[in-house]
Amino acid sequence: MSRILIVEDEAIIRTALRRLLERHDYRVSEAGSVAEALELDPQRFDLVISDLRLPGEAGTELIARAAPIPVLIMTSYASMRSAVDALKLGAVDYVAKPFDHDELLETVARALHQQATRSTEPPDVTEPGGNAQPMIGSCAAMQVVYTRIRKTAPADVTVLIQGESGTGKELVARAIHQQSRRAAAPLICVNCAAIPETLIESELFGHEKGAFTGASAARTGLVEAADGGTLFLDEIGELPLDAQARLLRVLQEGEIRKIGSVETRHVDVRLIAATHRDLRALSRTGEFRLDLYYRLNVMQIDLPPLRERDDDILEIADILLDKACHRHGREGLRLSRASRRTIHDYPWPGNVRELENALERGVILAEGHLIHPDDLGLSAPPRPLAAPPPSLDRGADEPGDAEEDLSLEDYFQHFVLEHQDQMSETELAQKLGISRKCLWERRQRLGIPRKKSPRRSAG
Repeated sequence: MSRILIVEDEAIIRTALRRLLERHDYRVSEAGSVAEALELDPQRFDLVISDLRLPGEAGTELIARAAPIPVLIMTSYASMRSAVDALKLGAVDYVAKPFDHDELLETVARALHQQATRSTEPPDVTEPGGNAQPMIGSCAAMQVVYTRIRKTAPADVTVLIQGESGTGKELVARAIHQQSRRAAAPLICVNCAAIPETLIESELFGHEKGAFTGASAARTGLVEAADGGTLFLDEIGELPLDAQARLLRVLQEGEIRKIGSVETRHVDVRLIAATHRDLRALSRTGEFRLDLYYRLNVMQIDLPPLRERDDDILEIADILLDKACHRHGREGLRLSRASRRTIHDYPWPGNVRELENALERGVILAEGHLIHPDDLGLSAPPRPLAAPPPSLDRGADEPGDAEEDLSLEDYFQHFVLEHQDQMSETELAQKLGISRKCLWERRQRLGIPRKKSPRRSAG
């Protein structure tokens, strides 16, 4: 049932319009001025119907403030001038008073249909290279995401994006920023898990010269660099507690203080955070501040994993394949029927990022014009994510010795859990023969939390 807000200062007209709409199964709220309408939060409605002339601000003021919710303007001045002016400002349509009931109901239904259609279209996202393209996918779960992006972007509230690694959380953040009133200002993206704990406060909030050993010059933090724009903090669940306290102050007071400084600076930053972890559960174990969680979770957007997007998987694969072919100069390559079946049935624990890597591999290895399943490297699908992790305390005398039974991923998990208390991230990576970045990515994919090291003095 659609919700409609009527903004009209004449009580008789307002009541008559409310009764007409309620008879046709609309849920209706009323306001007598723009100020009263704003108190009701017009973005909670599906349509705003406002008189042009109101006490205080004109009804056209609601066009920008209610966006992206459509505003239908009523005017007793049936001249084309007032109607055209309202349409130029962004009104979805206009009706002249006294209005015909059937005409009004038809206009309302048309405006609501147009809004519902727009809400299910993927938003365009401009990538760092400047290329604009729509987000991919039309399944029901992604349509909910698109609607939430459109309603959230203009509201300038803090957003928490939740989803597994590789589901496209940064794409959602970019879409929100680019559809917001801050689109002309910078979007600063930070991966909290990729910055060492000893440096993250300096990176985010800046430092003064001499604040700690190695601080040979003053540095502006990324929060200050995002002033007037948007700060996207990916994997915010990895943020140390001290940095969480500083971030909470930014959200509460709009203030930052560089490390080593006594001066407080005001910043105007919209925060978008993302995580694949359960922040509420982390707060129960003391790893994440509950008050910060509540500040972050003003609006939440949940991204579905690729395995729950059956209708989208092959569409995404075709688009990513075209890009990979273009990058490697192998236009014309196509997926074989068996490859398409393999891609559709594979559980994709690494989500879209893993799919992109598999297709890249296929483009490089394929001979002829078809990519076959062997080219994708997906012949041995990983254990379903819902399955419990292998027992690591099984006796060696039991059938199937643990050393023989462990897959490569099992071995990685076993090794990290056994040695991370005694080794640094660098030492773990060296022992495993991989880079620190690869170590971090595998942690994310397998859900192995990083051991929180005791905080060391910066000075």
